[in-house]
Parts: sequence; C-alpha cells; structure tokens
Amino acid sequence: MSAEECAGCRGGDGFETPFTMAFQPIVDMRTRSVFAYEALVRGPQGQGAPSILEKVDTTNRYAFDQGCRVKAIDLASRLDLAEQGGLLSINFLPNAVYDPAACIRLTLATARRNHFPLDRLLFEFTESERVEHDHLGRIIKAYKALGFRTAIDDFGAGYSGLTLLAKFQPDIVKLDMELIRDIDTDRVKRLLVGGMVGVCREIGVEVLAEGIETLGEHQALLDLGVWLQQGFLMAKPGFEHLPPVAWPSVRRVAAAA
Repeated sequence: MSAEECAGCRGGDGFETPFTMAFQPIVDMRTRSVFAYEALVRGPQGQGAPSILEKVDTTNRYAFDQGCRVKAIDLASRLDLAEQGGLLSINFLPNAVYDPAACIRLTLATARRNHFPLDRLLFEFTESERVEHDHLGRIIKAYKALGFRTAIDDFGAGYSGLTLLAKFQPDIVKLDMELIRDIDTDRVKRLLVGGMVGVCREIGVEVLAEGIETLGEHQALLDLGVWLQQGFLMAKPGFEHLPPVAWPSVRRVAAAA
C-alpha cells in the first residue's frame, strides 16, 4: 500500500466534488417492513448519480469510496435510520479497497462517532467491475468478521455471474433490473430467476429484486419466492430523507419455509 493510500485511510479526503445521498427502501414482503435503505449518490442539489460518478477516476476512486461511506453513515445517523429497524446499504468499490483491515478504519471510526451499530451495515459490490476474486474474497471475509452483511449488486449483468457465487457466498444477491423488467410476461426470465432463487435458497443466500416498477413484476416475483424487493413501485429515492413506502395491494403467497 502506498503512502498516498494510507493517508486516504486516515482521512478520506481527496475527492473534491461535493455530493450527498438519497435513500431508497428495500422492503421485506414477508413482514411488510423495511429491510434496509440503500444510500445512493446524488449531487448537492439533488442531481443524478452520473453527475458525480463521471468525476470518479483512478486518481480519486479511493477517496470517493471512503467519502461515500462517511456521508452515508453520517446522514443515516441524523435520520435515525438504525432506530427504525432497517439496515443501511452502502455501495462500495472493491478495487478501491487496497487492504480490508486498513481501509475499513475510517468506516469504523465514523460508525463509532455516530453510535451506529455495525450489524446494521450492509455493503453492496457490483460484479460489473472487474476485480480479482481472491481480493474480493478477503474483503467479504473481513467484513463478515466485523458483523457487516454483504451483497452482490446487479447479479446477472457482470463478468463472473455464477462463478463468483460458487467461489464465495455473500448474504444477498441483488438481481439485475434487466432480469426483472417485464418478468410477469417473459417466460424465459421467470425460468431464469426461479432457477437462481432455488440455487440461492440451497446455499443460504437471500435473493433481492431491484428495479420493480409494476404490480405485475411485483406479483411474479412473489410467486417465485423473492421477498426482498426494491423499486419505484414501492418508493423512489428520497433526497436526504427516508421516504415512506407505498405497499402494493396485490395477492400474496405464503412464504416458503
């Protein structure tokens, strides 16, 4: 690890573009409760994530990753997120974690400063970013040892797919929204998602569907046993606040044992 990277661990400075967070609920339809709120990057006046992400490159990626963790925990604490019973889901960049034990120090210090419980933190990484599997495995192992939960984001859209899941198992896989779109009218998508749900159930990994926009998609996923759901149907992201959930009023099926 270079001196520059170590300095980033200690301070998290170096990303000059101001940003903040919006929060989108992830709901558990078994209990009709909020399972987590995902922290999503936004500009200071609510600009979309691309306006910030386009400023991230190899020279400031590390500082951006550290800054996102601090901003998410600070805002979630101010909003009493943990007291409401949900998790805080934070997206992280595996290639910005040089050493899991060292690079987590600022996250831990921020959680302690805010009295934010470590077991209320969920870290999502996307498989669309090329990353060395052994390195990712070390991160997941270190995070689980600290009491964090982990999730593969955009599952089914990236480089590794099932190979990644076979090598190590996170707590959750988030199905890519392209698999979810029109799943109620697409037999192939239903078969693929149903197969993923069966495999994940056997290995003890929860499945989460994101990008749900219609009642039909919502019901089709319930029928397949996907209880963790996220999307505009339930709630759009709330800029610096926790938005209320609009609970879908459709037929429900009994949760699988």
